[in-house]
Amino acid sequence: MKALDELTFDNRFARLGDAFSTHVLPEPLDEPRLVVASNAAMALLDLDPAVAETPVFAELFSGHKLWAEAEPRAMIYSGHQFGGYTPQLGDGRGLLLGEVYNEAGEHWDLHLKGAGMTPYSRMGDGRAVLRSSIREFLASEALHALGIPSSRALCVIGSGTPVWREKQERGAMVLRLAPSHIRFGHFEYFYYTKKPEQQAELAEHVLNLHYPECREQPEPYLAMFREIVERNAEMIAKWQAYGFCHGVMNTDNMSILGITFDFGPFAFLDDFDAHFICNHSDHEGRYSFSNQVPIGQWNLSALAQALTPFISVDALKEALGLYLPLYQAHYLDLMRRRLGLTTAEDDDQQMVERLLKLMQNSGVDYTLFFRRLGDESAALAVARLRDDFVDMAGFDVWAEQYKGRVARDADSSEEQRRERMHAVNPLYILRNYLAQNAITAAESGDYSEVRRLHEVLSRPFEEQAGMEQYAQRPPDWGKHLEISCSS
Repeated sequence: MKALDELTFDNRFARLGDAFSTHVLPEPLDEPRLVVASNAAMALLDLDPAVAETPVFAELFSGHKLWAEAEPRAMIYSGHQFGGYTPQLGDGRGLLLGEVYNEAGEHWDLHLKGAGMTPYSRMGDGRAVLRSSIREFLASEALHALGIPSSRALCVIGSGTPVWREKQERGAMVLRLAPSHIRFGHFEYFYYTKKPEQQAELAEHVLNLHYPECREQPEPYLAMFREIVERNAEMIAKWQAYGFCHGVMNTDNMSILGITFDFGPFAFLDDFDAHFICNHSDHEGRYSFSNQVPIGQWNLSALAQALTPFISVDALKEALGLYLPLYQAHYLDLMRRRLGLTTAEDDDQQMVERLLKLMQNSGVDYTLFFRRLGDESAALAVARLRDDFVDMAGFDVWAEQYKGRVARDADSSEEQRRERMHAVNPLYILRNYLAQNAITAAESGDYSEVRRLHEVLSRPFEEQAGMEQYAQRPPDWGKHLEISCSS
């Protein structure tokens, strides 16, 4: 395990130069204090978890100190926001402090969000508030624990610095980790500003550092784009299977690596609702839960347009055509596993769709239904879950189909089925009301709840003694929290 001063930097993105980012120093927060840290994320940097409790830890991740080898840069990019193109965006409140490589040879960006104003802040103050920083920290680590590709979060540092949003709040910083923070919008920026040399340099950078295996293909850039298509198809399939709503799927919030990042007004489904809109600012429902699949394809099409200098239009169209079949394959595979099935049958897609329609019409809790379905035999489970449905006759028809399907599936014991289902069906998810409870306590100076919730969510599939309150259906108020882009 390493101390903080033993991190090894290799700032590869910074070496691309001023056409890609701007040197900016972080603006320190007043009275920095540790809110929460992730031991699992610290392990990615080979850091001793004990260093999180030292004063220098809070100082480093609140802008007061900086490693001599760090090169803080604000990245420039553009993107399509709610379908409209914005010519210049960039890190308006975030800084890439540098890239660290661990003993396994993995590179990790240290990206500090809430670090103050940059040339790309536009009308903003460059700050993040405690509320949004806690939400991003919890979401990053919770998604990872569920097996959904995501950026990671090392820590949240709170402060006494006042920040104005709808009301006065306290500033905070969250330290984010990812192999890269390059977005679709990076390629869009250089494409639409007609800077072919920089765009080619960016493409080489991504290809060499993040998709080196594509170098072995006859058309490396096309192979890279196909891989990006597949990664996004798989990521969004997992979002849909686990009921995760991102909320702001702008192209500047889409990772070139196919990982979830730039968390804003996200939410997990409580009651199943295919039309759920988690972002209070999304008045048209562009980023509703059911729209995430086509929006994923739309965003990939925007990236494809930016890659036309390197790849033929016909080849790009062919690669884009892989998206929906890949998504459907990944999604159905995971939903089969959530239903406890180990084999495939032609009617499985229809069986899943019928179930979701029944859940939609009855307001059934999405997470708890699948968990309870695996608690006991299929016959006993559906009998117990029947009362959750308004259309009991409709559910009875589905239940008979499901029991027959389970009987045909595999020769395994009920205990094996239970273990198999509980390994993919979480008992604990990051419900909005749980996050809000942790935020409310933290805003009054009590960080115990956010730390406890983080620990529970780090083992979402494992029943944890004394944590029953985190596995309950939300109270009515918890289903109607308004979450916006304000942070």
